[in-house]
Amino acid sequence: MHEASVGVFVPYLRNLSALLDHAQAHAGARRIDPDVLLGMRLAPNMYSLRQQVGEANRHVILSCALLAGCAPLAFADATPDIAELKARIAATIEFAQGVTPAAIDAAADKEVVFTFRSGATRPFTGKSLILTFSVPQFFFHVATAYDILRHAGVELVKKDFLGPPRQAQV
Repeated sequence: MHEASVGVFVPYLRNLSALLDHAQAHAGARRIDPDVLLGMRLAPNMYSLRQQVGEANRHVILSCALLAGCAPLAFADATPDIAELKARIAATIEFAQGVTPAAIDAAADKEVVFTFRSGATRPFTGKSLILTFSVPQFFFHVATAYDILRHAGVELVKKDFLGPPRQAQV
């Protein structure tokens, strides 16, 4: 459970932070206000880049907190710039790594309830939360952030999304 959640989230959060470095460099080289990039979206009814990064963090934080039975990390209700988004990613990584593997591994059959922003709830087992909801949601938001940056002309390749090769944990 820990390897399928934190073991996946952390490297891809680092990759997401690196994508924001590319965005910052792109904005600087082309004299674009970075806030313009952060406000971009692929379609009018989709979240902006800023929101995609926020949602990726949110799914990591909430899933780890639900599985470990602890309070989730909360961020100030402010509009973050690139530096603040990177700081939030770093804090999310620290939070996720602070949850013990034993706490997450023990939660496979634990009943948890995910609460949506609307207030609606959805019950899961720990295992189903990770495998059918949190990890897919996380990747949706990270991939969409990548896609927004590609659409904006930021020079990225698949390796920027995937990050450096990692050894499988057996």
